[in-house]
Amino acid sequence: MFKPNFGASLHIFKVEIGGDAQTTDGTEPSHMHYPDDQNYFRGYEWWLMKEAKKRNPNIKLVGLPWAFPGWIGNGKNWPYDFPDVTAYYVVSWIIGAKQYHDLDIDYVGIWNERAFDATYIKLLRYTLDKSGLERVRIIASDNLWQPIAFQMLRDAELLRVVDVIGAHYPGTLTVEDAVSTGKKLWSSEDYSTFNDEIGGGCWARILNQNYVNGNMTSTISWNLVASYYEQLPFGLEGLMTAKEPWSGNYIVSSPIWITAHTTQFTQPGWFYLKTVGHLEKGGSYVALTDRMGNITIIIETMSHDHSVCIRPPLPKFNVSAQNATFKLDGSFNDLKSLQVWYSKLCTNATKPTLFTKKAAIPVKDGSFTLELNVDEVYTLTTLKTGQKGSYPNPPESQPFPRKYKDDFNVRNPPFSEAPYFADQSGVFEYFTNTSDPGDHVFTLRQVLTQRPITWATDSYQAISVIGDYSWSNVTITCDVYIETPDTGSVFIAARIDQGGSPAYLAKGIFLWVFADGTYKVTADLLGKIILRKGLSGVRARHWHTLTLRVEVRGRVILYFYHLSCFLKFQLFQLAAKIKRRGNPVLDPL
Repeated sequence: MFKPNFGASLHIFKVEIGGDAQTTDGTEPSHMHYPDDQNYFRGYEWWLMKEAKKRNPNIKLVGLPWAFPGWIGNGKNWPYDFPDVTAYYVVSWIIGAKQYHDLDIDYVGIWNERAFDATYIKLLRYTLDKSGLERVRIIASDNLWQPIAFQMLRDAELLRVVDVIGAHYPGTLTVEDAVSTGKKLWSSEDYSTFNDEIGGGCWARILNQNYVNGNMTSTISWNLVASYYEQLPFGLEGLMTAKEPWSGNYIVSSPIWITAHTTQFTQPGWFYLKTVGHLEKGGSYVALTDRMGNITIIIETMSHDHSVCIRPPLPKFNVSAQNATFKLDGSFNDLKSLQVWYSKLCTNATKPTLFTKKAAIPVKDGSFTLELNVDEVYTLTTLKTGQKGSYPNPPESQPFPRKYKDDFNVRNPPFSEAPYFADQSGVFEYFTNTSDPGDHVFTLRQVLTQRPITWATDSYQAISVIGDYSWSNVTITCDVYIETPDTGSVFIAARIDQGGSPAYLAKGIFLWVFADGTYKVTADLLGKIILRKGLSGVRARHWHTLTLRVEVRGRVILYFYHLSCFLKFQLFQLAAKIKRRGNPVLDPL
């Protein structure tokens, strides 16, 4: 992903500023769950940024909030009523990145794909400058072109403080107002497509045509790596796939090598030449220079059906085989040859050719001609540093272990996430319960007591999932502790059919127990389809062991134990910190 002249060799890396809420495939924890809480080691983004910087010290870092902890909005699902508080929260993340991880954040955004507020943007710039972060640039608004560009042209101060206009899934097009601002234009989120050969074609087409059609000088893929359960939304839609931490298996897909056609032969600070455009019989070409004698030309001939992105809809167009002649002028007129790298994407049984070095092409009197076929990518460059990095075969793919247990008796920091658990709402962290001398010293605890400012449709129940969707017989056993006596509840479930943003609509087999001593079994998370209910004897502030066995023939077997007696994995999920008062907005899982 990050190492120069090896694979994707990425130039820019954008991360989520965790906000404790569901943001497509899971919840990322905030560095400030509460106003008096600061922890700059939660989540995986810090580690990822440091690993990226190890490999490429020049990579640009971008931070963007998708959601915010609930205290920011003081009970409202809105981050702008107290803009100084929100600005302080975001800037504290940037300061923490430097103070605790020696990471310099280069760009910061506003609120992913949601409304922007001009007053907040100006205050964010003021807060950055006051904190000595003048070098950090602001991107707005990570949504549509028109609203932010329209307002910038009518507000001189807003025009001054916004450095980059970022739009999502622009379909390679921009709008006149955005161009008129004179600001850098970025496709600050794009792609979101399966990383098969069609996904590679989508990526090849938009990397070129975002500039040819829309003057966009950066295109950022959502997402980096498909490292989440495939059953969650947008499975297999990263540039590559690494979704089995238990096996170590990963798959390097065509979008990695399509990226290399651009990134290995350009760098931030290079300039697009004005002579870019569309080929006569379909496809496009761009040319870039470092103004130090080097030039790189990228050509793509992606056909419509082999380059469809997930969004927006792609109008019909035709591409056919052609000969294309290029004429180099000015300082490049004297070039004698250009290095050539080549890819051919296929969607049938023919094996694709990905990022292959070919013989240099001669240049005579500044001219050269290429024979171009459909669904090809060429890079022609003066640089000789390109490389298709080699790596050993990854471990074999393995399904999630049929038998898995975890007692959380690890030495990881207490705020860490447990392996293989994927929080879907709420935040679950390791917790060392020093007041319990028994079997429950090391536990997993749900730590939020206030509903976050959500980005997506967020469930009102705290949810963490583990394992894959299975119709085979399954037994789940958990030790649970309900911390809230009046409203507390816990559920365990199997055969869940929804995760991510639609998790609140999930169907499956749900076993619920409540602090008032009742239980119910439902076929949905909303609890409307009740299969059975009655008394369980469960009480708050006591440990109980729940076992749910679901068999293929449809029988559901429930076991209730008041002492921990059989453990496949121990799941300790609490709704509130004991020291905090008041009922949680989030019910415990």
